[in-house]
Amino acid sequence: MNFLKYILLFIPAIMLAQINDVEQDSTAAEYLIIEGDSVPRVVIDLDEVKLLHKLKFNSKKDRIRYLILRRKTVKVYPYAKMAADRLDSLNTRLESMTRRRDKKRYTKMIQKYIEGEFSDELKKLTRTEGQILVKLIHRQTGRTTFELVKELRSGWRAFWYNTTASMFDISLKREFDPINDKEDYLIEDILQRNFQSGRLERQKSALDFDFYDLTDKWLYSKTEN
Repeated sequence: MNFLKYILLFIPAIMLAQINDVEQDSTAAEYLIIEGDSVPRVVIDLDEVKLLHKLKFNSKKDRIRYLILRRKTVKVYPYAKMAADRLDSLNTRLESMTRRRDKKRYTKMIQKYIEGEFSDELKKLTRTEGQILVKLIHRQTGRTTFELVKELRSGWRAFWYNTTASMFDISLKREFDPINDKEDYLIEDILQRNFQSGRLERQKSALDFDFYDLTDKWLYSKTEN
């Protein structure tokens, strides 16, 4: 699993509020005064909460399979999220640099940090955990692991990594496709439940799909229009 370490190359303070009575057009109105915000607000934005269906399984075997998938997904998701964070910060920093030499030096510095910090952990991943990680990286970044490696390294190197991964039945070109792959839908279901419970830190998918439409398709046998 040494090849997996390369994918991560691309890879508030608590707000205090108080309510003040403010007169406006002779009518008393209540505003939220939030520390650090100079504009009084009548309402405050809340995070979206999804109403999730109750889990049901056709058999004990299906339930065990889901629980195993949940354990593996929860384990590797933080790496996929970190890959997206690293990609975003890397691109932002590189955009501010004008000299190619500076960009190359900064990229190597990030590579050295990532390899030293996380390579040992990535080596411990099983084949199926590696498969899930590759798909989740596509979910978080909108690009396959193969494409991300190719951006920073040569196309030949990306091809070589993909060939090596194939020995473990892992394709770095694998995409996250919950619309056509039920296992990927189950992975998305696992993510949504763990986002809501607070076990995993929510990060919006870079891909365009509707979780409720997917639930209708896979669980209630409704066909898409």
